[in-house]
Amino acid sequence: MIVPMLKSTLLLSAKDKKCALKTLRRLGVVHVEHMTPPQSEDIDKLLGAIAGAEKTLILLEETVVDKAVDTGGKEAVENLLELNRECVALRAELQEKLDTRTWFDIWGDVSLADIELLETSKVYIRLYRTDRKTLEKVGRDHSVVVLAEEKGTVYAVLLARSRDERLDLPEEIMPVVEVADIDRDIIDIEVRLTEIDGQWQHAAQHRSAIDIYLVGLRKDLEYSNVLAGMGHVEGIVILTGYCPEESTDAVRSAADAEGWGYVFETPDDPMFVPTLLKNSKPVRIIEPLFKFMGTLPGYHEVDVSLVFLIFFSLFYAMIIGDGGYGLIFLGGTIFARMKNRKAPIEPFALFFVLSIATIVWGTITGTWFGSRAIVENTPLKNLVIENMFSFNNSTESINFMMKFSFILGLIHLVIGRCMAFFVQLPSIKAIAQLGWAMIVVGIYFIVGLFVLSEPLPQIAMPLILIGLVIVGIFTNFQKNPLKLLGSFVGTILNSILGVISSFSDVVSYIRLFAVGIASVTVASSFNDMANGLFAPLVLLIGHTLNVVLGLMSVMVHGVRLNMLEFSGHLGQEWTGKDYEPFKE
Repeated sequence: MIVPMLKSTLLLSAKDKKCALKTLRRLGVVHVEHMTPPQSEDIDKLLGAIAGAEKTLILLEETVVDKAVDTGGKEAVENLLELNRECVALRAELQEKLDTRTWFDIWGDVSLADIELLETSKVYIRLYRTDRKTLEKVGRDHSVVVLAEEKGTVYAVLLARSRDERLDLPEEIMPVVEVADIDRDIIDIEVRLTEIDGQWQHAAQHRSAIDIYLVGLRKDLEYSNVLAGMGHVEGIVILTGYCPEESTDAVRSAADAEGWGYVFETPDDPMFVPTLLKNSKPVRIIEPLFKFMGTLPGYHEVDVSLVFLIFFSLFYAMIIGDGGYGLIFLGGTIFARMKNRKAPIEPFALFFVLSIATIVWGTITGTWFGSRAIVENTPLKNLVIENMFSFNNSTESINFMMKFSFILGLIHLVIGRCMAFFVQLPSIKAIAQLGWAMIVVGIYFIVGLFVLSEPLPQIAMPLILIGLVIVGIFTNFQKNPLKLLGSFVGTILNSILGVISSFSDVVSYIRLFAVGIASVTVASSFNDMANGLFAPLVLLIGHTLNVVLGLMSVMVHGVRLNMLEFSGHLGQEWTGKDYEPFKE
């Protein structure tokens, strides 16, 4: 369920606001909304410190340390950032030195002092890089020595008798440095980089301390944002936010004890209210999936956790489709939980349920690692439902599985329309949702006619027509008969696309059958390919690939049917924002 919220307004003494905020943070129940954009010098400093700590953790991602130290996070950040700055500067300088050294590798270890000595004897050295043909053309009347020729490129030296004598070619400029100095600088830089690497490894031991330091900085930033975001009126500061209705008594008690003023009222606009989900433990296991997808129902929307959990589990089982894979998932889940006993249980519980559902589905469809022999030569064959047997390729079996998928879609979409009906009560417009539910049922029979060639029941078209009439009357219900007539005609015309969309939505559920049978076919094909010496490798690669494709299909199809088709009929837009109370 979505926990009811009240808009809270607290009036605090300006001189006691910091103490009051600490008390409010200990309560940890008010989701604060800023009255003014929070700006202060403290916020700027904290943002800079957070950026530095986050950059440090990014730099440490590939650093392996022998031991961890849980203290000195701030000092470690400053040290590591300074080392990184020095390292970046040294590497740039090293690259520059290496580029210069490369010039000497090409032209030889030319001494700048020797060049200057030659110039005192009226011999001027000019260096050129060109091709043989060009050199013969422009160097015909000059004293030119070819030092080397490589891949069509000629390295030539002009021995000029005057400062003005040059070839009509771009000249190579010799670095104004001695080779020995370059080599010495390169060695010094490499030695310092080695020292920095050692210092980096030592400072990296404080990674866990940096994590702790970053958490503290973020909490300080939150406090500073709240402090700077409050309203001010003549010595009084005003803090607004949202508080769960069940927690308002605690805030009232603290306010009475501290002398705060307070007002609790029903929110004017539910669009701005944060969403807090509160479900029983069995239903709560679906919440990690919501967090993974970054989706949350708006405060004015519906908590579909239970429906989502039930249908997602079924869709997951049908798409993966193999009891053997389910056993692997179950074993992996149990192993992961044993290795992470302190982690939240919900993700493990979710995978446990999904694994069991897959095993059950594999049992009734006779699918174990894509092998028909495993079922037919073991007692597992007694648990198979014949029309659902994955290796039963009869028309009757295929039609049965497609119809089963459509029935699932019908139930799923009708539940969405019924939930929308209860959400819109007591408004009379809610009745329009029952009309849409009737249309979906009629569409199901139309799908059976077109896809499965089943006879169309006599009730199908009346269901659609009566549903359209109900939708036309109650979608924009008007008490005035003339206005109602105009609204009716407009609504009917607009609903035509909705009827077509409903047909597409019901047909969309055939993907459960199609993807499931594709998974079985892939597994079976790899089993047939596994012969000879490399059979184990073929089986390992083939089934691993099939599992990966299955998990991808779950995200593409299993989630889609809940987030698009079902949510579309429910009217769910998933516009919620997290309830994030100001707390320690």
